[in-house]
Amino acid sequence: MSGSPIRVIAFDDNKDLRDMFRLLVDAQPDMICVAVHPDLSQLMRDLDAAQPDVIVMDIQMPGTNGIDGVCMIKARFPQARILMQTVFDDEDKIFDAIRAGASGYILKSASTEEMLKAIRDTHAGGSAMTPAVASKVLEHFRADMPAQAHTTHNLSDREKQVLALLVKGRSYKMIADELGISFHTVDSHIRKIYEKLHVSGMTEAVSKAMRDRIV
Repeated sequence: MSGSPIRVIAFDDNKDLRDMFRLLVDAQPDMICVAVHPDLSQLMRDLDAAQPDVIVMDIQMPGTNGIDGVCMIKARFPQARILMQTVFDDEDKIFDAIRAGASGYILKSASTEEMLKAIRDTHAGGSAMTPAVASKVLEHFRADMPAQAHTTHNLSDREKQVLALLVKGRSYKMIADELGISFHTVDSHIRKIYEKLHVSGMTEAVSKAMRDRIV
């Protein structure tokens, strides 16, 4: 994996929080805050200019809200990694954001350590969400997708193990630790999984795993 710092962009209408976020991220040796913006009025231009690895987005914003923003981003950048922020643990809004393609969410009341961990986990391919929201996501996939005949898509046993842990919301690092393999090997397995399933990102991979009963 590259040693380049994680490029982070934030969208939040609170100026004090934007300023604090920039200071926090820039103080980390493995991160850089490439931009902060108060709204999504120039969303695509802002993303093109910043080329972020992780997008941190407030759900509640004036004009275009964060959930609509996720839809816009994923339509153009299917593999974008988006971490939602919200003041309240509103399961329905959070679920809507994740269903739209967000990687996870974190409450604004979270500690700085929790925020930094969520950014790193999102960058590494993990999903930051509470068990209640994770359960809703899985229920959504089960309810909305007709069951297909059981198929493995030619995944190896190890790839199926990795995919099963992805479905559980594990990050790349957690999968590496649990299976006793390197982060690089996990990344390689996941690339092969995406290729075999003909998907471009984690949300699609998880939904296909549920629909096709791979795990």
